[in-house]
Amino acid sequence: MSTDSTAARRLALYYAAVFAGPGVTLPFLPAFLALQGLAPSEVAAALAAQQIARLLSGPLIGRAADGTGRRALVAALSAAAAAASSLLLLAAPGPLTLAMACALTGALAAPLVPLGDALALRAASLGLCDFGRVRSIGSISFIAGTLAGGVAVRHLGAGIVPWAMAAGYVATSASALMLPGLGTARAKGRGLGLGLLRNRRFLLLLLASGLTQGSHAMHYGFSVLWWQRAGIGPDVSGVLWTVGVVAEIALLMGARDIAGRAGAAGLLAIGAAAGVLRWSVTAATVEPWLLASLQLLHALTFGATMLGAAGMIARLVPPELGATAQTLHAAFGPGLATMLLTAASGPLYARFGGLAFLAMAAACAAALIPAALLARRGDTSR
Repeated sequence: MSTDSTAARRLALYYAAVFAGPGVTLPFLPAFLALQGLAPSEVAAALAAQQIARLLSGPLIGRAADGTGRRALVAALSAAAAAASSLLLLAAPGPLTLAMACALTGALAAPLVPLGDALALRAASLGLCDFGRVRSIGSISFIAGTLAGGVAVRHLGAGIVPWAMAAGYVATSASALMLPGLGTARAKGRGLGLGLLRNRRFLLLLLASGLTQGSHAMHYGFSVLWWQRAGIGPDVSGVLWTVGVVAEIALLMGARDIAGRAGAAGLLAIGAAAGVLRWSVTAATVEPWLLASLQLLHALTFGATMLGAAGMIARLVPPELGATAQTLHAAFGPGLATMLLTAASGPLYARFGGLAFLAMAAACAAALIPAALLARRGDTSR
């Protein structure tokens, strides 16, 4: 399949911009909120408000993008507004207003990655890019953003975080204006998003993708804490996390060949099965060399699942509803599952320690059921 280098470069530039900000925000926004005097419970409440806002707003903005047929413009406007709302964090004086600023920023930023995915999948279907390769640029950018954010916070303090967030969103807005239009028609009619939620196969996709992606909740929230209790230092923990992301990038670089062999439903099943193995063994060991081996499975639990979901959406949904489908999937698949499993992870970790990873393995085992149903029905027809 030939590719159009201009379209691929523009999409890669967008992914680089849109993932750089989260590379700073995810690890360091809690530190900024704590610097403002928020207690741990108030930090958690602000982050939860942000997650809920993302769930609610993403599908609405995605539907607006499809309704106008101007996905790139909607992404640019959303990113510009998110840049402005990021700076509200500097002016918000208390827990409530900080939570509101977090929620507003989350709501505005929610559709940015799904809109990029919708355009990249459309470009891939037209032979203009390799979806996995351009998407891998986002993973590379995330690592770079995290490393740069760590240096900035160490030298300038956590007060730099809102400025870094705003800069990332400004770059995203500028890069969105350069995205290829791809001639996607406007989606006409009302209730089209609800129609997707009545589609049995789309609901199976939400379950399969959501449970597997959501199973990372324990890892994101408590892996470093658990490893520290076992005597593993932050330097080794950082290496372990990096191993996982590098494995993910390697998978995405060869995604086209892998997806062609396994199929979309097959990739979902592979991701879920890998999750059962990864989290079961993680619950049973704190040996660094074994943990490093398990981190390689991140390529499957995250990368293969993401590719399977993208491929399934491309098969189930017409191009003019791509943004609606991507934002619905992000919100009510991985987004909702991650929020619920994150809420469950805290009490489970407090009571069982590392054995709480077994609950994440159970979530992946449950994901095998909808993945198998999708595979049995075939993943090529709409």
